[in-house]
This record gives sequence, structure tokens and C-alpha cells, in this order.
Amino acid sequence: MHTLRLTLALFVFLLVPGAAAKDDVTSYRWRNVAIGGGGFVSGLVFHPHEKGLLYARTDIGGAYRWQPREQRWQPLMDWMGHEDSGRFGVESMALDPSDPDRLYLAVGTYLHERGQDGAILRSTDRGATFRRTTLPFKFGGNEQGRGNGERLAVDPNDGRVLLFGTRANGLWRSDDAGATWREAAGFPAIAKAQSAWAMGWRELRPVGIAFVVFDPADGAIGTPTRTIYAGVSTNETSLYRSRDGGATWHPVPGQPVGLRPSHMVRDGRGRWLLSYGDEPGPNNMADGAVWRFDPAGDRWEDITPVRRVASEGGFGWGAVAVQADNPDVIIATTFRRYQPHDDLYRSVDGGRTWTATLPRSRFDHSSAPWTADAKPHWMADIEIDPHDPDRILFVTGYGVWASTNARAFDQGADMQWRFEQAGFEETVPLALASPPQGAHLVSGLGDVDGFVHDTLDVSQQRFAGVRFSNTESLAFAGQMPQVMVRTGYFHNRPEGAVRGAWSNDGGRTWTAFASEPPDGEGAGKITLAADGKRAIWHPRNGEHHWITADMGGRWQQVKGLPKTAVVEADRVDEGIYYGFDAISGKLYVSGNGGVAFEEVRAPVGEIGDWYRAEIRPHPQRAGEAWIASSWRGLLHLSPGKLSRVPGVDNVMSVGLGKPAKDGDAPVLFVFGEVGGQRGLYRSGDDGRHWQRIDTDALRFGGIIRHVTGDPRLHGRVYFGTEGRGIWYGDPL
Repeated sequence: MHTLRLTLALFVFLLVPGAAAKDDVTSYRWRNVAIGGGGFVSGLVFHPHEKGLLYARTDIGGAYRWQPREQRWQPLMDWMGHEDSGRFGVESMALDPSDPDRLYLAVGTYLHERGQDGAILRSTDRGATFRRTTLPFKFGGNEQGRGNGERLAVDPNDGRVLLFGTRANGLWRSDDAGATWREAAGFPAIAKAQSAWAMGWRELRPVGIAFVVFDPADGAIGTPTRTIYAGVSTNETSLYRSRDGGATWHPVPGQPVGLRPSHMVRDGRGRWLLSYGDEPGPNNMADGAVWRFDPAGDRWEDITPVRRVASEGGFGWGAVAVQADNPDVIIATTFRRYQPHDDLYRSVDGGRTWTATLPRSRFDHSSAPWTADAKPHWMADIEIDPHDPDRILFVTGYGVWASTNARAFDQGADMQWRFEQAGFEETVPLALASPPQGAHLVSGLGDVDGFVHDTLDVSQQRFAGVRFSNTESLAFAGQMPQVMVRTGYFHNRPEGAVRGAWSNDGGRTWTAFASEPPDGEGAGKITLAADGKRAIWHPRNGEHHWITADMGGRWQQVKGLPKTAVVEADRVDEGIYYGFDAISGKLYVSGNGGVAFEEVRAPVGEIGDWYRAEIRPHPQRAGEAWIASSWRGLLHLSPGKLSRVPGVDNVMSVGLGKPAKDGDAPVLFVFGEVGGQRGLYRSGDDGRHWQRIDTDALRFGGIIRHVTGDPRLHGRVYFGTEGRGIWYGDPL
């Protein structure tokens, strides 16, 4: 069992056995750097009977519970550690309508060979603690169709019964509140057929069963529900019904074909509303519809708000919701409607007429200023609060928007929306820098570019000037820290756009490089000399490293480096650069401004077969650096000496921070294994002694990278995660 009752205030250090640590501290406080959202929220679920009880799931960033009193989100999966890498994406979630304390999560992120088998997490205290059951196949929390659902459902009449619609393994059933599972053998084979697959990550991947719903009217409390529906993501016959509690299944008569279903919700008259798309989303969808199904007579009615226009690229329908106490109030979201834009359509007459809401909407961006230029998209789920008809929430590829006055909109007012993301951080940091001047932190992120964090607890505006989708590499000049360079990636690259940029004001505004290096695919890794005058850029998949002395006006091929080497500039001497090849384990140094490198021949034992490396130069001493590489440990390079830091078994990331006294060695921070135990560690005495500074109860979702110490605040450390944003810690 994992406890999640965390105040993020006092965490006791775990000391490496037998070590009496120098520069001891007794506790740390951990907090997220405030960005606000930043990733795809793939689903929302309200409890039907308890006001304010709301959960959200994400594709790579875990699950959250809304705290109405505090008006913020509580993360529920930060206890997961590195052994659960690949399980931080939430495929589906379910609540027990008869017991508001029960929560179920289906966790598992990828279907490919690096993905782990999925697990069902079950909680009896609203996500404060969980027990788990691992299933013998993979889930797809970050695969195509991840906004469909919910695939996981609890019988509203008998909470012991759960059904889970899988992607490639049919329908699974539990009769003991999720503790054990078995396949429901009677479900049709279409759930496993290739017609229930979709294109994802450049190959066909299974989508399978998109949702499961119980009809609460066909049963009695304490007796399992007899009528159940399940929708399969196929453009063939897709909706199936069981009238005997799941023993046998048959196609629902008269249903539409040619589109895939994604959501199914029940209205107050016992009818069902379904949204459809030609693809499961979110990467592809160009057609769709909204239908209403009445089980009384198996009657179907097409209530699609507006039809696609092929000349505008087409679009589908992401989700549909209905007001709990008024079945005539319906709202539905378009999906991938790029021309003119996605929209939410609202009907107050049962779907006979519809009104587009966004043209009469006002969005409050004050909680996250960067969202002012982020259009709503990937609206895969929408919900009307069952206890407050004025409150509507819809998801996007970057967070959740919530309305406050839906019924006033019906009377002619503008609909008001707030970005309700306090406590909800889902970005993937790709580069972090803590320069000795200016803002304490500058970040490069996936999907939302990057920020200068003047304050860490308040969301900021994004970089100005050149805008990337992803900032993948970021560097500052050691002696001129206001000079920075970065490389990035465009989701839709503008004609002639250069994927590198420079700044002379600490990252606030950026100017594109004059050109890119002659080979490679852009982005990749960049570093900047201590005086800010020379940059070395190794583009992704490039055969060579390239150096420029005029921000891309002219490029010169660097000599003496293998293409797999990572390069960093010395922080003090503008002529010194370091290179490390993660494949061969060889170290290279340049003393002539990066024009050419030579191998450093210093025996430190067997160091080959390293596949990822980081180099952290000393902030105040020329010719000194620390080198980390996965699965082998930590090296310390000083003038005339290259040595392995003892006791560090492997290191995924290393950072340097301000020492306790000026002139002492920097504080070392590593994420890796020390003394055989994985964690986040610090050392104040050149690595002779280490203290663990994370805990088993707070492991940040499993993957920690880009560990970065603050050169001005003793003990401060920053790091990035795989879906839970940027964290920072301060000793207390």
C-alpha cells in the first residue's frame, strides 16, 4: 500500500549506511514550479451523488482529484517510482456510484516493447492510498483513442462488479471490487480484430473497446445490473449490449456504421447520447456525428450539431454531455476542426437546434498567462457538473477549462471560462538552466516551448520572439549568463524557419539563428562558450558537430568528435569544451575554442556501454567537470585527473549547486543509485558522503531528469519529470 497523505513539508533524509554526512540537513520542502496544465487531460469523471467530487486523468501525468474548498487539484500518483516507469499514463478511471470513497485507475502508458504491463489501482479513500492488481497485457494511456471512454466501469447497483474494456484483449471482469480479474469470454471477437486498430506512432495500434456503461435502471441495489453496453472502436458494427449481466452480448439494432464511437452517456429519460469520429483521436479525425439512442424500441436519431465541410479539412466529434436534471440540455465538442476553429455546441431543446458557444465566450487567462495564445483543441471530453448546471468543464491538449454561467449564456450573456489548473502540472521538461544572474530558473518544455521563471509559484508568459513547439536544448554563457542559446522543434514548421535561437536578455526575447548547420534534422543539443561568442550545435541525427562564431551566419565542422558525443562548454574558460561519447565511454576535451577535440587518456576502469550522458562543468573553476552516464556512475574531471566518484552505482542525471561556504566544492545532486538504492541524492563534500532527499512516499512519478542545482541558493535543486512538470526543493 502506498500512502499519499503528503503535506510536501517535512521529509527525513535517508543516509547511505555507514556514512556520516558533511553539510547535513534534516528536511526538505518540495513544490512544483507553477506553469499550469501543459499536457493532454484525457478524461474527467464526476461522482453522480456527491457534490464537488471530481477526478481527472492524463495521458502521461497521472491522475488528480479536485479539492473544491481549496480550488485546486491534488495529484494522486506521485508515490510511483522508477520501477513504475511506463505506468504513469492513465488509460481509464471509474468511481463507484454507491460508495464515493472508492476510486479505480487503469494505469499503463504504452503498447510498444518498452511499455510495462498495465495495472488496476483501487482505492477506498479517494486516492489517498492504493492497492494494485497487475494484468498480463499492456494499456495505452498515451496511445490513439486515449480520450475515449470510460473503458473502466463499476456496476452502480453492485460495487463488487467491474468491467474493463481493453485494447487488444477483449472485455475483462472483476467480481471482488477489482482485486482479481478474468476475461469475459462471451464478448464478440470484434474487440480483438484489426478493424478495431488505428494508426498511431507510425504504425497500426489496437484501440479495442472504447467504453463500457451500465444501465442503472435495469437492476436493484445489491443485485448486479442486467443491461450493459460496450462500444468498440471500429467503423463496422460497434455498439454491443448484454441483457444478462455480461454473460452474452449482441449488436444493438439499427445503429449507425461507418464511424467509430468514443463516448456514451445516459440522459434523465433513459436514452443514450453517443459521439463518433472516423478515427479515435487525438492525432487524426476528419468526420463524425452525434447520435441519440432510445432503448425503448431501439430507435436512433442523428442530432449532429453541424456537418463537416470537406474543403475546410473536415472534423469529428470528441464528446457529448447532458445536464443531469434536464435531458434537453446537451453540449458536444468538435474535434480537430482547424478551420475556423474547434467549438462547443449547446442545445436546450434536446438537440433540435444548437448554438456555438466559443464566439460568445470570455476566457480568463490570469492563472496561466501563457494560455492566451493557446487555442482550445483536443476536446476529447466534456462534462456538465451533475450538481451545478452552470458549471461545465472541457479538456484540451494543455489543460482544463471550466465555465461558471452556462444558464446565463442561454439568456444571451457571454459564457465565462476559467483555466482551473492550480496544482495540476503535466509538462515534460526537456531542458533546465539556473544561471548565476537574472531569473533563478529558465526552462525548455515539450509542447509549450519554455519560460523565464521570475517567480516559481506563479505561472508566467512564454518566451517572446522565436516560438518553438518544444525547446529541446538550452544553454547560457558561464561568464555572460544573460547570453543564451536554444534549439527546438516545430509541430508544423513554417517555411524556412530555423530551429535555433539566441537571446541576450536572459531568455526573455529570442532571435532566430541566421541558418542551421548543414546536416541533421534540427533541434538536437547546443552549448555556448563561457564568453557567449561561440556555440556548438549537434543537430538530431547529424553526422557532425558544428561551431559558429556569429549565431549561425557561418558554420564550421568540429574535428575529433564522434557523432554520438555530448558536448558542454566550460563555465570559466571560453576556450575549453568537453565531449563525452556515451557509446564508447571516451572523454574528449578542446582547448582551442571547440574547433577540434582530443581524447583524454586517463584510466578509470571499464566505462564502456554507456548510452546516455550529462556533463556539468564547475561554475567557478576552469578545466573541472562532473560527468554522469546511465548504469555506470559518476566521473570527476579535474586538471590532470579523471576519477570515478565512489559509491555511485549509476546516474541518470547530475546537477551542481551553491556550496555552504564560498570556495568549497559545489553541492552535488544526482538521480541514480547510491549504495544500491535508487533515489535523488545530494553531497556537500565532493561525493564522499551522500544523503537521499526524496522518500518512498514521494517519488515524483518515477522518472527524474535534468537535475539542476541553483548557483545562488544553497541546497536549492530543480529537476524535470516525465509528465509531472518541474519540481524544486529547498532544505528547511
